[in-house]
Amino acid sequence: MGVGGGAAAREGIALARPIVDSEDRLDRIGIAATRLNAAIVRESLADAGIPVSGTIPRSVNEAASLLEDRQVVVMGGTRPGHTTDAVAIRLAVAVAAERCVIATNVSKVHDSDPRTDPDAVAHDRLTHSQLQSIVGPAEHSQAGPSQVVDPMGASAAAIAGMPLCILDGRDPEAIRVAMEGGDFGGTVVE
Repeated sequence: MGVGGGAAAREGIALARPIVDSEDRLDRIGIAATRLNAAIVRESLADAGIPVSGTIPRSVNEAASLLEDRQVVVMGGTRPGHTTDAVAIRLAVAVAAERCVIATNVSKVHDSDPRTDPDAVAHDRLTHSQLQSIVGPAEHSQAGPSQVVDPMGASAAAIAGMPLCILDGRDPEAIRVAMEGGDFGGTVVE
């Protein structure tokens, strides 16, 4: 399970931007926020009795290795230029997962931002190329911005042929159903 930086990452990056002129260094601030959020999720899962790894891995290889001993591994970012979406997708590919669940803050992928476009159209199913068209080219130009799926992550999924289940991460039941391969009410990308 990959955990993003959310508001903490965006706020930290915004605070540092006037005094830090390197996108790599700003990315490192975002990565620190993802690792803090991952620790919070890890501790919550452990308290709920879920067999989760005791550490937050720093690489996809380390996470894959930890999955040999535990059912659940929670991780944050790994290195500048690699978003948590891309890291989660690369982990899913590395362990030959059937799908990668991307839990975000909207219930489905829309053709434009539904917060600013009242006419945004939601999609139940997309191809990888359709998703890439919506999120834009696979490049990392600036630390901090967020969208439904990171363009680099979308590209990694397309290259690997990894099916994506994109859903509202605030709905634990939808996450469970997606993990089990059921109809979770979000967007399937294949």
